[in-house]
Amino acid sequence: MTILLTGGAGFIGSATAERLLDRGEIVVIIDNFNDYYPVSLKRDRIARLDQFSERLSVIEADFSDATAVQAALADIPFDRIVHLGAQAGVRYSLDNPMAYAASNLTGHLVILELARHRGVRHMVYASSSSVYGNNAKVPFSVDDPVEHPISLYAATKRADELISDTYAHLYRIPLTGLRFFTVYGPWGRPDMMAWKCTDAVLEGRPIQVFNNGEMSRDFTFIDDIVAGVIAVLDNPPSDDGTVKRGGSVAPHALYNIGNNQPENLMRFIGLIEDACGRKAQIEFQPMQPGDVPRTYADIDAIASDLGYAPTTPIDVGIPAFVEWFKGYRGL
Repeated sequence: MTILLTGGAGFIGSATAERLLDRGEIVVIIDNFNDYYPVSLKRDRIARLDQFSERLSVIEADFSDATAVQAALADIPFDRIVHLGAQAGVRYSLDNPMAYAASNLTGHLVILELARHRGVRHMVYASSSSVYGNNAKVPFSVDDPVEHPISLYAATKRADELISDTYAHLYRIPLTGLRFFTVYGPWGRPDMMAWKCTDAVLEGRPIQVFNNGEMSRDFTFIDDIVAGVIAVLDNPPSDDGTVKRGGSVAPHALYNIGNNQPENLMRFIGLIEDACGRKAQIEFQPMQPGDVPRTYADIDAIASDLGYAPTTPIDVGIPAFVEWFKGYRGL
């Protein structure tokens, strides 16, 4: 298989690329290496893949630029797409809405058009647990209504799902959207809780904890996320008129990928404290606009269909992350 992978310099993207390359696939990465967080981290992630250089191509381009993408890929064949590139972050979307429109809306459409005209066998794309908003029902199921997102980021991800369903209906492209639940682990993002908290604890800086600590997240270790992505990639939805996960009769499915185990934020921080051997300085803050008090993934659909079973509790994942973090920062 030859796989086009957008966002391959990102957290989930680089880990997915490594897994695909390790099993012998040819991978073409497209990433614009933007400065939402330090570009050096993105380049370090790509450098990890040097051992696979014979089967890896890295194209530095903005996938929301249709002309640039078409030119860059004109002579490169591929039969599947894993579209993980996006402008991430709920809070950042409050200050930089146009970045989300460009990357998450226009960019998603550019990749769908690429899938359409290349006749790809399957396109897997990243959605988010944020689409569930303040859903009162837990755990969150792909069959739940998701028509009231409470952040622009969530709204763009829900829009991606709707646009994808339209393309699957019109052009019969096999598509699968993945609603990721709070991903953490080695090579993670500096804007996420595991990194921010570990960095602050080790440097003796205070950390802001929102909603006065009354929050829970379905923290999911990166290895479990990647296992789900690969399982989905290998199993495109059929175009047989049956109802798919998420409710579509087109060849378009939706799955949650989470740990199916929400954890209180204070317990998460406590494990970081234990792994660092230091106490956190906590500044409790009220809930931030666009944020949600809890996430909880119902993974029955992906477990039943594809045998997905996360194996890493935070008691194992947090120490692994802290150990990596110390090594990466030379601490």
